[in-house]
Amino acid sequence: MSDTIRSLSTTGLATKKQIQCWSDALTDLCGRFDIDPLEGMSFEGRIHFTTMSKLKLCQIEASQHRIGHSYARARSGEHPYIKILFQTYGVSYFEQDGRSIEIGPGDCLAYDVSCPHTIVSPALTRHEVVIVPKELLRERGFRLEKMSACKLSARSGTTRIAHEFAHAAFDEANRLSPNSAAGVADSLIDLLLLPLREADAMFDRGGPEAMYVRAQGFIREHLRDPELSIEQISAALGCTKRYLHMVFSDRGMTVSDYIWRARLQHCRQELETQGGKTITDVAFSWGFSSSSHFSRVFRKYFGVVPSSVHKAAAART
Repeated sequence: MSDTIRSLSTTGLATKKQIQCWSDALTDLCGRFDIDPLEGMSFEGRIHFTTMSKLKLCQIEASQHRIGHSYARARSGEHPYIKILFQTYGVSYFEQDGRSIEIGPGDCLAYDVSCPHTIVSPALTRHEVVIVPKELLRERGFRLEKMSACKLSARSGTTRIAHEFAHAAFDEANRLSPNSAAGVADSLIDLLLLPLREADAMFDRGGPEAMYVRAQGFIREHLRDPELSIEQISAALGCTKRYLHMVFSDRGMTVSDYIWRARLQHCRQELETQGGKTITDVAFSWGFSSSSHFSRVFRKYFGVVPSSVHKAAAART
């Protein structure tokens, strides 16, 4: 059945209590995550959420932060959800299984919450989210074992229709009878599956999405090589540089952007978990050749300098 719309805000709390309050709210929605406010003096977050049958619908606004579900937290069955995220304001950077995806206003991101991932939002973001239990997708024949995180455009087509329906469902949730709520929830799942199945079919046909995944795989295997280039990638995949540029530009980035972001993600992970290594050692091991360049792009991407991450890791050991 539908539920009343509930709200939560971290405004006015001490920073530690803000983080704990946000963590508790996320745990109730879809599992436990690590939260880092980056260099923010406080963490300002607001959630409005409701349930509709077995679905959870949320409207979320948050200041700069990083959220992560790490390998250390990964436990079978702990996060049994698929999350459909519609970005409405700001830019976020999603990382899962070596893939980096930039999402901005008008974008939709669908991903498996149970797989370790991070989302970095360097500034204020707003998004609307539908949290779907995996069992509901399996019942409808969707092949979850093949699903990888996918970015869709909610500016047109079936994804736009699904977003508008989800927005309206949230607004009307507390006015629906239990029977009506169940019917709306079923209709929403079917609408959300339309773009997911389209993306799945495109991958099977070997189109741009398949090439994108193949390119990501090659980049992951050669990420430590400082000479990694688009020429090397296109030659290995048997496509032209122009086609590879198109595949990545359709996702709002260049091949070079993707490579550097992936390297930065790995560098941060090592700085957080391997306090015995120097910052320079970590940077150079992942293809950077200048410490100053590394520090500059690290701060631009994460909103925090590498030395603060390194010191925090050392303090924990």
